[in-house]
Amino acid sequence: MRRLLLAIHDVGPRFERETDLLLERLARHAPPDCLAMLVVPDHWGENPIHPGMPFARRLRAWSDMGIGMFTHGWFHKDMTDHRGAMARFKARHMTAGEGEFLGIDREIAAIRMAAGRDLVEGITGRPVSGFVAPAWLYGRGTLAALAVSDFALAEDHLKVWQPATGRVVARGPVITWASRSRARIASSLLAARMLPPILRFASTVRVAVHPGDAHVPSLLSSIDDALRRLSRTHRPAAYSDLLPDVEMARARSHLPAQL
Repeated sequence: MRRLLLAIHDVGPRFERETDLLLERLARHAPPDCLAMLVVPDHWGENPIHPGMPFARRLRAWSDMGIGMFTHGWFHKDMTDHRGAMARFKARHMTAGEGEFLGIDREIAAIRMAAGRDLVEGITGRPVSGFVAPAWLYGRGTLAALAVSDFALAEDHLKVWQPATGRVVARGPVITWASRSRARIASSLLAARMLPPILRFASTVRVAVHPGDAHVPSLLSSIDDALRRLSRTHRPAAYSDLLPDVEMARARSHLPAQL
């Protein structure tokens, strides 16, 4: 079976309205248990999620609907003074100052990963589906911490893998959209038009949407068009469907909630 994986990024109190709009859009094409949300515990240090707050209850409700929850960094803000030409290039050109896990060391990465996982699992009462670094950017320290973590899955621009073993469970570029400038909007519209036919024989195709997409009508139309076209060749699925049966059962099990 060819799978279609759909995810809403940057979920948190700051983008609650945008999350609602994007969820409504994706729900036209897939049931809740085939959707994922990437949760930011404290976006830019200004929008914390606390157990018991109204947004936490919404996270729990979405999880109860079957939506898979990923930990998506902690701050989603890059506060590192990068060393090395490649790291500086990625930080400057591949994200708008949001590559939080690109330059931090292993210890800090491990602390933020664990704290994010504990927060989301405590709110939802279920294991997180995995960890995704903001902007899909991973530094050496982050990869080292991730390898000894107990996250079931991680992903970057080109693959999904099991951190404990390094086993790649899906390959191929993420179809996503950019709203920061007219040039980025235009290029992402072109990519979203070209990639579905190119990926029609891929075993897994991933689509990711971001809060900024919700404010650009042409991007919303493009999302709908891409999903209609992809649905002809791929069936909506959950990220947990990429896991072996034993790990899938764990990912769908319940933990005590802390509401």
